[in-house]
Amino acid sequence: MEVNIPISLLAAVVGGLLFVRLLLSIKSLIFWSRRWLRWVEDHTQAYQSFEIPQRTEIGEEGNPLYCRAAAYLAALPSLEDSDSAMLFSSGRKPNDFFLMLGSGHSAVDSFLGARVFWTNVSGDGASRLVLRLRRQDRTRVLRPYLQHVESVADDLELRRRGVRLYTLFGEGPRWRSTAFTHPATIETVAMDADLKSRVRADLESFLKGRAYYHRLGRVWRRSYLLYGPPGTGKSTFVAAMAKLLCYDIYDVDLSRVSADGADLKALLLSTTPRSVILVEDLDLHLKGNGVGEEGESRLTWILNFMDGVFSCCGEERVMVFTMNSEAGGMEGVEPAVLRPGRLDVHIHFPLCNFTAFKMLASSYLGLKDHKLYPQVEEVFQSGARISPAEVGEIMITNRASPSRAIKSVINALQHHAPSTAAVRFGTAYSLRLSDDGTWRRADDSGSDSANGGAMGLGKEFKKLYGLIKMRNGSKKEGAVTGTTPNQVDKEHSSLKN
Repeated sequence: MEVNIPISLLAAVVGGLLFVRLLLSIKSLIFWSRRWLRWVEDHTQAYQSFEIPQRTEIGEEGNPLYCRAAAYLAALPSLEDSDSAMLFSSGRKPNDFFLMLGSGHSAVDSFLGARVFWTNVSGDGASRLVLRLRRQDRTRVLRPYLQHVESVADDLELRRRGVRLYTLFGEGPRWRSTAFTHPATIETVAMDADLKSRVRADLESFLKGRAYYHRLGRVWRRSYLLYGPPGTGKSTFVAAMAKLLCYDIYDVDLSRVSADGADLKALLLSTTPRSVILVEDLDLHLKGNGVGEEGESRLTWILNFMDGVFSCCGEERVMVFTMNSEAGGMEGVEPAVLRPGRLDVHIHFPLCNFTAFKMLASSYLGLKDHKLYPQVEEVFQSGARISPAEVGEIMITNRASPSRAIKSVINALQHHAPSTAAVRFGTAYSLRLSDDGTWRRADDSGSDSANGGAMGLGKEFKKLYGLIKMRNGSKKEGAVTGTTPNQVDKEHSSLKN
């Protein structure tokens, strides 16, 4: 059987192949031309070499610059494209591999528009790294480049080492550290997406702000206030901040500090740079000021700890204070405590609303939508509130059945819902970073305050219908809920009364 191929199709195929061949030839020609020009430039320019020995002298301790340069080279993208490199495993955690230059091999880097060459040279029982750059770039590039190498290597070492948690022990008291393995990250924190991105941008801006703070004559330090009811994720957010910054955490327990605050000064001076100084439940310590001179003295050393001279003895620190005060319930706190400089950024952690519930359901149950979501939203709109921690625990317990988990959350919400027909909600506020770069107080209550007036009788009948429906659903599925049938009967009776 003969197959007739149109001549036009055959000509198109042949023409396409010739075009691809020509295109590849042009790309190859450009590639080899660039390599040839670079070779000519490298051999016609005057270069200067700097050797970085592994040890200062035979038998002496290692050269810190060599260790940092080796760590920096291991992270160079060009090392993966080199003709030869040695592959190692850190042994600290699975799949933690890194590359190093083999003996006699080279790698190329660029900095401030200048090309920099690294070569690993071995001999006499020790190795050394040779840094080579054009003589005309030496004054402009060498010192800033070495500072860049050390900075990047230090950051890599911090990330490889992981975060450590320092706590107080002994009568001194003194610091004792342990590995901090909390899995929380900024991405997994249940928080308003816009607020989360602004806080993240603020932290990343702080990380790069050494020169800016020094130019202003200010200590390179940032302070945050996290406030809200218990179980709203404040401690988890602190862990996520530390993981993002790769900063160690120093957990300061003010109840273990002497009455005059002398221990606090020594503790603060013994902390290291690149650390998060955490003080939890600050409002409880402020309320315990007492009266008279003793109370004033306690308040004074707390304020000095927050931004006094001793707090300025170390840089690159983030100070985080938490309060269990409700939104709008911070009137009892001294205004001097809340002012900028002592507390730069205020972040409110509210009880769970419908938006936060959907985020938690996505994380815990893998749900983007569900047929019971309208009922959940209706219960939230009735004014019911629950802590994210309680929602998370319900979802973990019922993770095998998303429907049962959502029904259990609805029951728990109905158990927390207002029982009267007329309920008035307080306005919740949080400080948010506005578009002009300033942190301002903004209404965080959303539609709750709008729905917080008198609720109509129809709302009560809907609530009653939901309670009866959920009671029947609980009997069928045997769900783990926050409201028992007896509790449903009690709420039913209260509604009829």
